[in-house]
Amino acid sequence: MRRIAVPALAVVPLLLAAPVAAAPTHGGAPRPTHADVPRPVRAVAETPSLFDDAAGGDADADDPAIWVHPTDRAGSLVVATAKNGGLRVYDLGARERQAIATPPAPGPGSEAGRFNNVDLVTGFRLGGRTADLAVVTDRGRDQLRFYRIDPATRLLTDVTAPDVPFAFSRDQAEVDEQRTAYGLGTYVDPTGAAYAVVSRRSTAEVGVFRLVERAGRVGYLPVDRLVLPSTFTLPDGTTWSPCTDPGDGPQVEGTVVDPDSGVVHLAQEKVGLWRTRLVGGRFAEAPRSVERVREYGVPAVFDPVEDDCVTDHSADPGFGGRIAQDVEGLTIYRTGPSTGTLVVSSQGDDTFYTYDRRTGRPTGRFAVVDGVVDGSQECDGAAVTSTPLPGFPGGLLVVHDGRNTPETPGEDGEARTDTDFKFLDAGFLRDAR
Repeated sequence: MRRIAVPALAVVPLLLAAPVAAAPTHGGAPRPTHADVPRPVRAVAETPSLFDDAAGGDADADDPAIWVHPTDRAGSLVVATAKNGGLRVYDLGARERQAIATPPAPGPGSEAGRFNNVDLVTGFRLGGRTADLAVVTDRGRDQLRFYRIDPATRLLTDVTAPDVPFAFSRDQAEVDEQRTAYGLGTYVDPTGAAYAVVSRRSTAEVGVFRLVERAGRVGYLPVDRLVLPSTFTLPDGTTWSPCTDPGDGPQVEGTVVDPDSGVVHLAQEKVGLWRTRLVGGRFAEAPRSVERVREYGVPAVFDPVEDDCVTDHSADPGFGGRIAQDVEGLTIYRTGPSTGTLVVSSQGDDTFYTYDRRTGRPTGRFAVVDGVVDGSQECDGAAVTSTPLPGFPGGLLVVHDGRNTPETPGEDGEARTDTDFKFLDAGFLRDAR
């Protein structure tokens, strides 16, 4: 296994070469204009509320994946993470079919399972047959977990090997510090080898793991690593680092691998959108910037009283892009071997930006607004398929809603933390050019 550290200065020319779609500022980066109004789109269904409190089992919706049934499209499923609430499985009507608990803590004082992101691998050789797998990052225990999807019952079964290693940590003490497996994107290369690209929480690290069968179960081996920059040289010669919690680095969460080209897109939350490529399970080129966040280069400091970063927008040097931090969920609407649209969640302004899948050229912006059900705010994860499904002739787009409404009061009269997933017909993405 090798480890690639990307020096800050090496990426500056690439950052300046990011494609633009809106009027530039004096720094040359694209900025929102009056013409950059998001297209309103509406969900047609939503999943049941998940409540992040004791009564709700500390369930907090985060990231979805769409499994298309191989023979009966009406039997397709949405598999989604609920953090401490485990996995939830929904049908195309957004009704819950199955709930899967996280694994318990390995010992007193240690962290129990906490499922962060999910993606799928189809056609994996397991027990002499092919199987479709839901792959999950367990950020609580710093592991990957695997669930076989049975086409007949449409139920998921845990097939994780009992001896899977920590993804990043050296020992349980380091696991309990929670710099653990976080974001996730899967990829099956032309040889049939299956990989998971996994980011590490609170750091700028990203690893590649090869999935392997072990006695009818699934494990993994580390293959490659890279470290994205944490400090940047701005066009005016000054240096800038994004503000994070004390001791943390600028982490990556949103991760997607193009199934045809092996191109990897990484969403570094406080920095922007990156692009690199996998060949043989290894990073084959230095990451380059596709677009920066609006706050790129803007001074900010962590305020312990607010327990958050406070940004001085009056000192904006104008080097930022369009996306409002955090950059979050990534997914690809695939219309052909090299055509389609990359969808990026701009969490800071509750919208989504779209890009040409092949070139990275910006193509548009949309917002999921109130309609039959409420819209999506503070979106973490998203998933899309262009395959026509019952009720979704243009394909299915599923997005996380981090602030579901109407509010539900708890026993104390205060609103409960309420999250869910919205289901949309994805046909409007065909218009993104």
